[in-house]
Amino acid sequence: MDKLIKSISTSGAFRAYVLDSTETVRTAQEKHNTLSSSTVALGRTLIANQILAANQKGDSKVTVKVIGDSSFGHVISVADTNGHVKGYIQNAGVDIKKTATGEVLVGPFMGNGHFVVITDYGTGRPYTSTTPLVSGEIGEDLAFYLTESEQTPSAVGLNVLLDENDKVKTAGGFMLQVLPGATEEEIMRYEKRIQNMPSISSLLESDDHIEALLKAIYGEDDYKVLSEEEINFYCDCTRERFEGALTTLGKADLQEMKDQDHGAEIVCQFCGKKYQFNETDLEEMINDKA
Repeated sequence: MDKLIKSISTSGAFRAYVLDSTETVRTAQEKHNTLSSSTVALGRTLIANQILAANQKGDSKVTVKVIGDSSFGHVISVADTNGHVKGYIQNAGVDIKKTATGEVLVGPFMGNGHFVVITDYGTGRPYTSTTPLVSGEIGEDLAFYLTESEQTPSAVGLNVLLDENDKVKTAGGFMLQVLPGATEEEIMRYEKRIQNMPSISSLLESDDHIEALLKAIYGEDDYKVLSEEEINFYCDCTRERFEGALTTLGKADLQEMKDQDHGAEIVCQFCGKKYQFNETDLEEMINDKA
């Protein structure tokens, strides 16, 4: 099971979240059959949303839309405060690497666009905030969103590493935030540490990358762990929900499905699960409308 650890410096001036999201991203890759670049783009978006949802309280849900104008199209994710996240990418077939190093490319194929966060507190009035994409690499875009939209200076590092067969090897990341009361000396010390820290890829390749991330963030500064929470890929789609969507169609549309297609198949965008409705199911819907 994946996990997210919340921590705070002993001084109370900084907080950090570190994540192991390997199974989350591995499950997403399996469900959507994504190729290398699409896997990394989708995975980073899922991790980013796990961070955002962990920042909420109650039964809130957070939707992240990374809306680019290039090869990937849109990347959509929904996460809740119970550790669940789901998501999909419009173009699952982007597979581009640097010739010399084999590094998977993401940012250039996101293009220009926006990082959109919709927070649903369960009141019926979701709050939407939008910032421009600054790089398309997702981590930098999340940091910019947190700093600009939520007015909390933040550093973010997240990535997805693939094996020689382009399957998810490991995935995770961190978020570090400056809290009220931090001194200039402390801020400068942490800034220098973040600037000089090893690459997120090398940290994720450590035997215990959760511990490696915490060490890289705090260095010799003392900190305490506030909580350790389970996180996972989970889709809450149901047959009943899609049946409800079908019943919103007009009688003529349902009759056409029954007569011409002899049924209906609905595929969940978030997890790829297929739901079948046969002629009898459609006939019952038609009769209910009559």
